[in-house]
Amino acid sequence: MVKHKHMDLPIEGMHCASCVLSVNKTFGKIEGVEEVDADLAANKLHITVNTKKISYEEIERLVKNLGFELHSDEMTLRIQGMHCASCTMNVENFLIRLDGIFDVKADLTSQSAKIRYDSSKVTLDEIEKVIESLGFELLGVEGQTEIDEEAIYQQDLKDKRNRIIVGLIASAVLMVLMFSMWDPLAGVVGGINESLGVNISSMGLFSLLVSILPFLYVSLPILKAGINGLMHKNLNMDVMYSMGIVVAYVSSILGTFHIVLDHSFMFYDSAVMLPAFLMIGRYLEARAKKRTSDSIRELIGLQPTVATAIEVDDAGEIISQKEVSIADIVVDDLLLVKPGEKIPVDGDVVGGESYVDESMINGEPIPKVKKDGEEVFAGTINQDGVLQIKAKKIGKETVLSNIIRLVEKAQSSRPPVQKFANTIVSYFIPVILTIAIAVFLIWYFVLGASLLFSLTCLISILVVACPCALGLATPTAVTVGVGRAAEYGILIKNGDTLENAGQIDVAAFDKTGTITEGKPEVDDIIGYGISDEELIKLAASVEQNSTHPIAKAIVNKAKEMGIELNQTSSFENITGKGLKAELNSKEVLAGNLALMESEQINVSEELVDKYHELEKLSKTIIFLAEDKTVKGILSLSDKIKSSSKRAIDELHKMGVETYMLTGDNESTALNVASQVGIDNVKAGILPENKLDIVKSTQANNTKKVLFVGDGINDAPALTQADIGVAMGNGTDIAMESGDIVVMEGDLENVVAAVQFSKKVMRRIKENIFWAFAYNSILIPIAAGVLYPAFGITFKPALAGLAMAMSSVTVITLSLMLKRYVPEIKRSKN
Repeated sequence: MVKHKHMDLPIEGMHCASCVLSVNKTFGKIEGVEEVDADLAANKLHITVNTKKISYEEIERLVKNLGFELHSDEMTLRIQGMHCASCTMNVENFLIRLDGIFDVKADLTSQSAKIRYDSSKVTLDEIEKVIESLGFELLGVEGQTEIDEEAIYQQDLKDKRNRIIVGLIASAVLMVLMFSMWDPLAGVVGGINESLGVNISSMGLFSLLVSILPFLYVSLPILKAGINGLMHKNLNMDVMYSMGIVVAYVSSILGTFHIVLDHSFMFYDSAVMLPAFLMIGRYLEARAKKRTSDSIRELIGLQPTVATAIEVDDAGEIISQKEVSIADIVVDDLLLVKPGEKIPVDGDVVGGESYVDESMINGEPIPKVKKDGEEVFAGTINQDGVLQIKAKKIGKETVLSNIIRLVEKAQSSRPPVQKFANTIVSYFIPVILTIAIAVFLIWYFVLGASLLFSLTCLISILVVACPCALGLATPTAVTVGVGRAAEYGILIKNGDTLENAGQIDVAAFDKTGTITEGKPEVDDIIGYGISDEELIKLAASVEQNSTHPIAKAIVNKAKEMGIELNQTSSFENITGKGLKAELNSKEVLAGNLALMESEQINVSEELVDKYHELEKLSKTIIFLAEDKTVKGILSLSDKIKSSSKRAIDELHKMGVETYMLTGDNESTALNVASQVGIDNVKAGILPENKLDIVKSTQANNTKKVLFVGDGINDAPALTQADIGVAMGNGTDIAMESGDIVVMEGDLENVVAAVQFSKKVMRRIKENIFWAFAYNSILIPIAAGVLYPAFGITFKPALAGLAMAMSSVTVITLSLMLKRYVPEIKRSKN
């Protein structure tokens, strides 16, 4: 990687000299920043950084914390030909050298590279030249170029399969020739040897003629990549493989003609078998890597391509219907969805009733009944009835599109543990080359082994040692794990979150809409001198003017009871107390006890006692007064979610301390906390207090805090927490602020997210262990340590197969995550 990189970053939000001073002062203190100059006139941040010490993401985060925004162009390139960790590192290291490119992240699993850049400084042609000079092929820009990935994948498999077949057949023929001792050139070569006084092996010459074309055909992709690496002064695995293959084949040729080496050095069969086995490894890797990204393809496959548009008359009867492309649908279009069809857009049901399978959105297998006014989502499946829906969100705005976007972003991100693997890979190849040469010299010059044995050890070390498994350890596990979590309606946004979520010490929760349903319902109707229906009619007629959740609950209750409401002639919202309206020439008040007191309404002792009795049950109480006389009271309660207590219990089993932070009164908060088992309660607090509590709980980075919320007022705390979990049924700003989004607002999925984090990180560590284990065990064997005691050597061809199996092992372990079920889900089922 380029050690020092100068960047001119477009920055937005600076409007005075103090802004410039703030940016310069902040970055001047950061390790890794060599020079910084915030330019107010040009709206640019001119900065030179040590890329080993500070990343683009860290620069972006610092700028955001100062209240400004960095702006850069983004594109994702689809690249063909990357097959190991050193390939992705080369793409990153060479592209970042281009002026105007700020950040590059190449992903081996998806064969792509995400680039942040300045389009005014660097062009796609320049980027393509660099990629092609490295020996890879730029297929196109995602979203701009139509890429038939399946056709490319099948063609790549076919090419590899053909080379494998040719290589194995050719090596088998060569082995049969050697063991059969059939030597058709013996007479001709014998005459040449006698007349010219040379010592050419007739069997070797025949093997050379049989093997030359298959060898070149099978080895060509590896040799081309190796030559590209050398031309760029870049040691990669293809350079090492090429060295091993070329040494094996050239040694055989030299042995054939008795130049420096004798006839014992002829191993044409191994020289052809070696690239064939390497190709087998790449074939298996290609198939396995495709399976790791199946989750995204499955999500994309959920998106329907056509829909049935309808027109209705004033009576709601369908007068026409036609099939249209999804791209032609606009907001407010009416669509017909028949049983078994996928719902094409996010919208509201305006006709019909049916069960809808929403498991791809929320992970729940039980279908939900949908009727008039209910919300439905694109990609979900209508089961048994016919639905008419009105389109509300289309294309990229749908929940499914957002899920796909979040999952793709998370799968291309890297947890911090990847930095460790990348550091190892950067030193791996020079160290292995040094070991291979040292082993050769020790065996041949110090221990007096034959040249054939010493060369065999050198070739085997070059081939068996491979950082591919190490490079695949993290991205494959992240790709599969994040995709599997999405199947449960858990959207993990980035690699840092994936690594840190399993390490939390404290979980803090908002109350309303998080622990509770966030939808108050009318419980008690207590009238004085009027019937329940009259009291509800009086209350709902006033409350219909308000958008408050309590008002909506009372109006909904009136609708359920079939009550027709009266219209008010005046209306006033008294902040923090309730509502005042004029109804049928009478003043009507609907609000809390404080409203009654401020309006000098006499409330009897009996009513006050009833008020306190209901308040102890965590209920919200509304007094209704007409012409200065109390007519009754209504109580409303916000039901606790069925999953809340179970989720809190599971967190306690994991040793996590729990908090509830709410603006509600202390009595209600304590009552809810006692029912679900929360350890600590902070009631009656403002949004900024939530932020302060999260900060203090983090206690100078000694504790990791997870915060769960759903509203706009939770956004600051979600951002401050080490892990912010936004409930998917909450506001857009909360979902944007969260590191994890839990669809459907199920608290069990908060616990499941933590368990996914632990599982994926454990699998990454297992992958890294096995990657090291293969190299740690096989390199010494390839170096011949078992030969003196047991006579065991490692043939180069077998070394190639073992190298391939190390990568396949790691990918297979990652693929096992596709069957993982979080503990909280297993025990529930």
